[in-house]
Amino acid sequence: MDITSAVHTLTESANTLFILIGAIMVLAMHAGFAFLEVGTVRHKNQVNALVKIMTDFGVSAVLYFFVGYYIAYGSHFMTGASELTAGNGYELVKFFFLMTFAAAIPAIISGGIAERAKFYPMLIGSGLIVALVYPFFEGLIWNGNYGFQAWLESQFGASFHDFAGSVVVHAVGGWVALAAILLLGARKGRYRNGRVVAIAPSNIPFLALGAWILTVGWFGFNVMSAQTLDGISGLVAVNSLMAMVGGILVAMVLGKKDPGFIHNGPLAGLVAVCAGSDLMHPVGALITGGVAGAIFVYLFEWAQDKIERLDDVLGVWPLHGVCGVWGAIACGIFGQQSLGGLGGVSLMSQLVGTLAGVVVAFGGGLIVYGIVKTVSGLRLSEEEEFNGADVSIHKIGATSLD
Repeated sequence: MDITSAVHTLTESANTLFILIGAIMVLAMHAGFAFLEVGTVRHKNQVNALVKIMTDFGVSAVLYFFVGYYIAYGSHFMTGASELTAGNGYELVKFFFLMTFAAAIPAIISGGIAERAKFYPMLIGSGLIVALVYPFFEGLIWNGNYGFQAWLESQFGASFHDFAGSVVVHAVGGWVALAAILLLGARKGRYRNGRVVAIAPSNIPFLALGAWILTVGWFGFNVMSAQTLDGISGLVAVNSLMAMVGGILVAMVLGKKDPGFIHNGPLAGLVAVCAGSDLMHPVGALITGGVAGAIFVYLFEWAQDKIERLDDVLGVWPLHGVCGVWGAIACGIFGQQSLGGLGGVSLMSQLVGTLAGVVVAFGGGLIVYGIVKTVSGLRLSEEEEFNGADVSIHKIGATSLD
């Protein structure tokens, strides 16, 4: 009996440590979001980029702790600490891990609405998304809430499969961001006589640093989504690697060696492989990542040129929104046993589940940011935007020369 108890305690401790390491790796990814935005925006908006990511994370953690986690999983932490430490505090660390996923939503949105958004209105809007919109869909998919997954299984033979959040996290973030971007409108001077004016990234090394931090942390995002040691799979790690390099190579070719495209290429591939990284053959993952790299390059250029209100500074809608959609569909294709996958997935369930995610995210984004816009407005004044968010909001520039 003592040996059995010791083994059980050791297993609980190992699982707690495993998911804690995953939470820390995803926490580190937020530095990647920050530096990717810092390197992309103009110099006069770099401080604002850093501050947004940090404060969004703080607000997200509090609101997800008190509201969002309960909506998604029906669990709360309003009990004594002695109860919370059961199982080595595994449930607490699981919350930490899932909270870092939730906090990625405002970080994604931040890159789309950069350089012209008010500070507190956007902070409040992002907080409402993390408290209400995101956990509603998260619980629908990852906790089986409201019978949606059971209905898909009864109709199409399998539930919606999204192992690490191609849709639950990335597509939701990207489509919420699209709503906010359209409500904000384009930056002043972005278009002249109906033609887009190119705004070069301010700091390629910072952009590259952000991409690398995100890429490394993503292996915690994907592999640790197993949440316990007995569920860990080397297939997830290698599929993540193959999708990443597929995105790099295709973005390099189609993006004509542009450093912005090359450093977003691996991120596009990793977004897409999240859903089916536990099912696909590595060749399927490579193709999935390559297609995602192409989607990002082509759609980013098309959207900026053709849709004047869609001034998506970091390209978060194509990168997270559309590549996330592709990832769920790719899971339904390359997850099939006939294409080398493990099976147990339905393409129709993937399509319906993805559509549900897009509707919840885009509709929720329009409602939340529409209300905030009506109450307080979303945009800086023309003068504040011209002077830059750093000085206008934070009263300091990125360097002493500002």
